[in-house]
Amino acid sequence: MKALVKAKPEAGLSYEDVPIPAIGRGDVLIKVLRTGICGTDLHIYSWDPWARANVPVPLVIGHEFVGEIVELGVDVDDLETGDLVSGEGHLVCGRCRNCIAGRRVQCARTKGIGVNFPGAFAEYIALPATNVWRHMAGIDLDVAAIFDPFGNAVHTALTFPVLGEDVLITGAGPIGIMAAIVARHAGARYVVITDVSDYRLELARSVGLTLAVDVSHTRIADAMGQLGMREGFDVGLEMSGRASALQEMLANMAHGGKIAMLGLPTEHFGIDWSHLVMNMITIKGIYGREMFETWYWMSVLVHSGVDISPVITHRYAATDYEEGFEAMRNGRCGKVVLTWSEA
Repeated sequence: MKALVKAKPEAGLSYEDVPIPAIGRGDVLIKVLRTGICGTDLHIYSWDPWARANVPVPLVIGHEFVGEIVELGVDVDDLETGDLVSGEGHLVCGRCRNCIAGRRVQCARTKGIGVNFPGAFAEYIALPATNVWRHMAGIDLDVAAIFDPFGNAVHTALTFPVLGEDVLITGAGPIGIMAAIVARHAGARYVVITDVSDYRLELARSVGLTLAVDVSHTRIADAMGQLGMREGFDVGLEMSGRASALQEMLANMAHGGKIAMLGLPTEHFGIDWSHLVMNMITIKGIYGREMFETWYWMSVLVHSGVDISPVITHRYAATDYEEGFEAMRNGRCGKVVLTWSEA
């Protein structure tokens, strides 16, 4: 089969022939239809210090996908060939304290599909049936392909109640914009998103948020004044991983405000801890998706009319993957989807 492989410890990927993966008794073989390119994939493509420290070579990469089951292991009895599915990208050990307690998202020995386990940028992928999510009938294939990052957005946006609350989102990348769509659907009063990219702020405005603020020109406090807000934001969703974004968010939270932090900083930085303590602000780190409650919420949200398709801005054939990665590098894009096969 054809696959995108990190074949050498250097920048770039290879589009090459590799064996179709074999399946075990509890696995399924999936014919890949669409894949989404993630920031993690860009790190691996670029072969930056994080990738060099975490990714074995050679490896088929990629973890955002939708496909059809074409083969079942002998012990799989709750899925069928022809099912349209995506896969949970975190493979858990099943035996640590958290796994046994049902908290699989907190597994101490998680492996990542396309990071240190063969991934989905290929014509076929083999996965444990326990990592497979079956989609509802009629879902758009491009939307189904990005359920993995949509799950990050849903997990973050719904970590704290947002009904009737004012929500601040720092970082208008695709996950930030999807989180904003979810927060609005879940009943938030004001949803304000910040960034410094004109392209991504315009993309955010296109989905009908309250305000999209360029923080290189406008302070969050000024945006609050424009909305007539007096006491700060109730819920913060930090998606950028930037020190300045979290620091500014903290300064503009309401007393007792709550922050869900998905953005992954690349370096250590300080915050005003006395402000956090005196204002009783909660910060919770978010990683991945709750298995599989978040996936259920995603399906229900899409089925009930939540439309995340505007965040998909570029589509290419898998053979044109270089164009997809170039769109990711220049930052003038939302989600980038590659087509591997038709249903």
